[in-house]
Amino acid sequence: MGKNMNFVAVDVETANSDVSSICQIGLAVVLSGKIAKVRTKLVDPEDFFDPRNIRIHGIDERAVQGSPRFRDVYGKIAGYFAGVVVSHTVFDRTAISRACESCGTRLRYGHWLDSVRVARRAWPEKAQRGYKLGNVAADLGISFRHHDAGEDARVAAEVVLRACADTGLDIDGWLRRVKRPVRRKSKTDRRKPPSDDSQPAAERSGRRETGFGEVVVFTGALSITRREAAGLAGLAGCGVEENVTARTTILVVGNRDVRRTGEKEKSSKHRKAETLIGRGHSIRILKESDFLRLISEL
Repeated sequence: MGKNMNFVAVDVETANSDVSSICQIGLAVVLSGKIAKVRTKLVDPEDFFDPRNIRIHGIDERAVQGSPRFRDVYGKIAGYFAGVVVSHTVFDRTAISRACESCGTRLRYGHWLDSVRVARRAWPEKAQRGYKLGNVAADLGISFRHHDAGEDARVAAEVVLRACADTGLDIDGWLRRVKRPVRRKSKTDRRKPPSDDSQPAAERSGRRETGFGEVVVFTGALSITRREAAGLAGLAGCGVEENVTARTTILVVGNRDVRRTGEKEKSSKHRKAETLIGRGHSIRILKESDFLRLISEL
């Protein structure tokens, strides 16, 4: 039986901190281990555009004027999701799932594979730099225009293809491998590709995978206590810190505080996160309900 090297990679950009506010979706179709086509489509999110998001991806109300809504686009792309779907993190799956719910349908897919999980296992020695898509691409010598959905989907696809080439695993092998913990290579097995069943029983039964490079900070009025929120984030493998710094990757804002608010009404953490974003730091600002949904799918 031949190796399975077919999948579709997907990425989305959003208009604001509501993950369902998809304003661009990108697909990279991989057939027999080759990227056959890349498609990028602007989407009218039927929602406002946060200036912070516009600074990240450059898409605003004028750019999507006349573009189809997500409910119109999803009917055309749903067929791609019947097989193996690759995204870099669970964010894209959560965003598409929430967008589906908002228009009265459900996200259906064959199997979902996060390329960050693949990268952590294929190249555990790169953990210090983190596994953000930009970092992984730079380490692998892949050039791209970040925060364009089609480009991000293409790079996620290339990361998985490179991992397949370096380890000898195909897509089915990686679907099995990502369910097992990360194992750092020792000096004796550094030259050996990790097989999908190479984990010792003690390690397979160990604690839940940690990391994902996510460092979370909470702000605003949450529906649960900060201690409970931090505990849930920790169980999902996220680091939790009290203040926003250059290390922060996710700022979780209370649901009531995430919509349009005047600058004075934003917390100091919220304003600092936006300042860092303006300086080029990659920080997602998510409302509490979306964050809880996201970590439940990790």
